[in-house]
Amino acid sequence: MGSIVQGFTKSLAMTFLSEIGDKTFFAAAILAMRYPRRLVLAGCLTALIVMTILSALVGMAAPNLISRKWTHHITTLLFFGFGLWSLWDGFREEGDSEELAEVEAELDSDLKKGGSTKENSKVEDEQKKQKRPFLTQFFSPIFLKAFSINFFGEWGDKSQLATIGLAADENPLGVILGGTVAQILCTTAAVIGGKSLASQISERIVALSGGILFIVFGIQSFLSPVEP
Repeated sequence: MGSIVQGFTKSLAMTFLSEIGDKTFFAAAILAMRYPRRLVLAGCLTALIVMTILSALVGMAAPNLISRKWTHHITTLLFFGFGLWSLWDGFREEGDSEELAEVEAELDSDLKKGGSTKENSKVEDEQKKQKRPFLTQFFSPIFLKAFSINFFGEWGDKSQLATIGLAADENPLGVILGGTVAQILCTTAAVIGGKSLASQISERIVALSGGILFIVFGIQSFLSPVEP
């Protein structure tokens, strides 16, 4: 089991490069342009932090179900696999704006189904604020929308599986702290910077950087002795 600092550093770098320019990053940026930023930020961050904690807990429990030798080898293979996957994505990237356009189209179709959701939610919020201002502020339909989009968007994602593997081989507390800090940085940048920032991010560079980082982690894990 590695130190908290080592787990924190690896998790911070891995999560940041995995999340910056990801679908959830674009979703947060677009939602922040249409709804109150504080609700979007709260919903997105809550979902991503909960997912980080759940993933780390699964990784922490893994050595109790499988021997530490096997979890170490599986984690090493995950790092190499995700590294090659990211490099492949970077080399075959057809256009940096494709994923942004895809997420925007999905959100647009969702808005059309809901009709004048934004206007209705404002009226409902004003009515409920008189009775439950605190709950209305943090558990509005906008909060739940941002939460659900990010939570289910992260489920089974490369960064989630990598967090599970990292927590199985490193200090889980360090992994949680590093992942949380990275999620706060990425999501806050998306919400504040908006679509303009999202459209300027080169997915190719991010994917290639992430791929190199994963492979470096894989090499380090391969060369590290298996702790009993």
